[in-house]
Amino acid sequence: MRAHIEELISQALGYLKREGQLPAELDPRIEIEHTRDRSHGDYACNIAMVLAKRASMPPRELAEKLKERLPASKRVSRVEVAGPGFLNFFASNHYLKVVLRDILAEGEGYGRAPEGSREDVLIEFVSANPTGPLHVGHGRGAAYGASLAAILQAAGHRVHREYYVNDHGRQMDILAVSVWLRYLELSGEKVGFPANGYRGDYIYDIAREVRKRHGDDLRHAGMKVSEGLPADGPDGDSEKHVDALIARARELLGENGYEACFQAALETMVEDIREDLSAFGVEFERWFSERELESSGALARALDKLDEQGWLYEKDGAKWFKATELGDDKDRVVVRENGRTTYFASDVAYLLDKLGRCSGTSLYVFGADHHGYVPRLKAAAAGLGENPDRLEFQLVQFAVLYRGGKKVQMSTRSGSFVTLRELRDEVGNDAARYFYVMRSHEQHLDFDLDLAKSRANENPVYYIQYAHARIMSVFRELDSRGLRHNQAIGEAAVERLETDHEQELLRMVGRFPELIESAARQRAAHVLAHYLHDLAAGFHSWYNATPFLVDDEDLRNARLNLVAAVGQVLRNGLGLIGVSAPKEM
Repeated sequence: MRAHIEELISQALGYLKREGQLPAELDPRIEIEHTRDRSHGDYACNIAMVLAKRASMPPRELAEKLKERLPASKRVSRVEVAGPGFLNFFASNHYLKVVLRDILAEGEGYGRAPEGSREDVLIEFVSANPTGPLHVGHGRGAAYGASLAAILQAAGHRVHREYYVNDHGRQMDILAVSVWLRYLELSGEKVGFPANGYRGDYIYDIAREVRKRHGDDLRHAGMKVSEGLPADGPDGDSEKHVDALIARARELLGENGYEACFQAALETMVEDIREDLSAFGVEFERWFSERELESSGALARALDKLDEQGWLYEKDGAKWFKATELGDDKDRVVVRENGRTTYFASDVAYLLDKLGRCSGTSLYVFGADHHGYVPRLKAAAAGLGENPDRLEFQLVQFAVLYRGGKKVQMSTRSGSFVTLRELRDEVGNDAARYFYVMRSHEQHLDFDLDLAKSRANENPVYYIQYAHARIMSVFRELDSRGLRHNQAIGEAAVERLETDHEQELLRMVGRFPELIESAARQRAAHVLAHYLHDLAAGFHSWYNATPFLVDDEDLRNARLNLVAAVGQVLRNGLGLIGVSAPKEM
C-alpha cells in the first residue's frame, strides 16, 4: 500500500510539473508514514510541506493541488488535507478485502518479496573465537544476526550467512597449551597453570579425549615443561610466560604432537559451537577457516596488493599498513618482526575474499567492543582499491543477565561464565530468541531471567505465543461444533468487519509486508518484535470483546478470515525471529 500511494503522489507531481506549477527538475523523495490516529487516515505524507518553498506556494495550497490531481484508486476510499499540509489517505474496503485474500492465499509467503529482487548481502555474525563455549553475549549477536538475515531475505535480498572461524594465532595456541597442561595433569604430572590459560571444565573434557587418543605419547615431565620459563602471575609477566610456554610445548611435542593438541581443541570447540547454534536455530551457509586464508595464498595476495598500491612500509623490523592516511586512528602492523602475520592481516585477506564472492554488501555484525574495527576495515578496503561503502557494520551492545533482581556475573577465562546453552536450558529457545531482539541491538539489554520464564502476559514472548494458541483454539472449537470455515463467504462479507478492533487488525496485518521492508532497511529486528507484540495485543483485545462463532454465517466467516489472517502473520513474523508458534499452551 505504501508503494502504491508513493506512485499516486508521483503521478500527481508529474501533472503539476507538466502544468508548469512545479519546477521540472524536482525529484523529491516521497515518504509515506503510518498514522497513529485512525481519524487521520491510514497513511500520511508531508510532501507538500517539503516542497512548498521550492514550489513558491503555501504547503496547504500545494497539498490541495496534489489532492486534486491524484489518480483514482480502488485501494483508497478518500484523501484529506490536514493541518499545515499533510495528505491523509484512507484505505478502502476493497483494499482490506484484497489484504485478507492475499494473506490466506499466500500463507507462509505473505510478506515476502521475490528473492533476488534486491542486492546480495553476505552477513558475517557470531564468529566467536573457538576457545570456549558460547556465552550469553555471543547469544545476542547470534539471535540478532540470524533474525536480520531472515528479515533481509524476506525483503528480497539474496543472503549468504557466514561464520569466520579464528583458528589461527596466539589465542588458539593458548587454548592448545591449556589442553596439553590438563592432559599432563590427568597423566599424573605436576604442572603449573598459566594465569592467561583457559580454565573451564571443557578444557579437562578435551584433555581426556586427547589422553584417550594418544595415551602417554604426549607426556613429558612437569619439571621439563616449566624449567627456565619467565615468571608468571602478579610478580612476573603473564604474557611473556605464556608465549614461552607455547614455544616449550612446540619444542617438546614436535610438530605432530603439538598439532594433535591443537586440532583436538579446535575440532571439539568448533563442533560444540556448531551444535549450540544449530540448537538455537542459527545456521550458516559457510564456516570460513582463518587458516584457509594462509593455505590458499589469499593472505599473501592481499598483502601483496596493499604493497603494490604503496600502502605498506617497514619500521622496527615489522611491516605496517598506512591506515591513518585512509581514515584510521593509527597505522596497523600486518607482519610482525618475527615474520608472523597479525590478526589484522587476516582480516584484510578475509575482507578481500568476501568482496570477491559477493556483488553487494558485506555486512559485519560485531560486538560493541569491536567498534574500533570499523575505521580500520574501511581503510583496508580503500587500500585494496575496493569501495569502503560496500562494507556495513552493525554493532551489538552487551546483554546482562538478571536473576531475582541481581546481576549475574560472567568471565571467559575463569571458567565461571554463563553459557548460551545454560541460558537456553533455563528459559528455552523461544524466550531467549525473542528477548535478545526485543530491544534495539544498539542498546544495552537487561535480560530478566525470571520474566523470560514466567507464564504471564507481562512476558512478551508468552503473550504473543498465547495469541497464536488462542487462534488455533478458535478453529478447534469450530470443528467441535460441526461447523466449517468458508473463506469465500467471509471474503464477500468483509464489510461486516466494522468494529474498531476489526478495523485496526485489518490495517495491522496489511502493514506486515511494509514492516518487513522497514525492518530490513533499518537493520532493526526489534521493529518486527514490537509489531508482533502490538498485533497480539490487538488480537487479545478483540478476542476478549467479540464472539467469533456467531450464528450469522456471513459475519462468522468474515471474522474467521481475519482470525486466520492474524494467525498467519504471527507465524510468519515469529518464524523470522526464530520463535515457534505453538498450537496449544
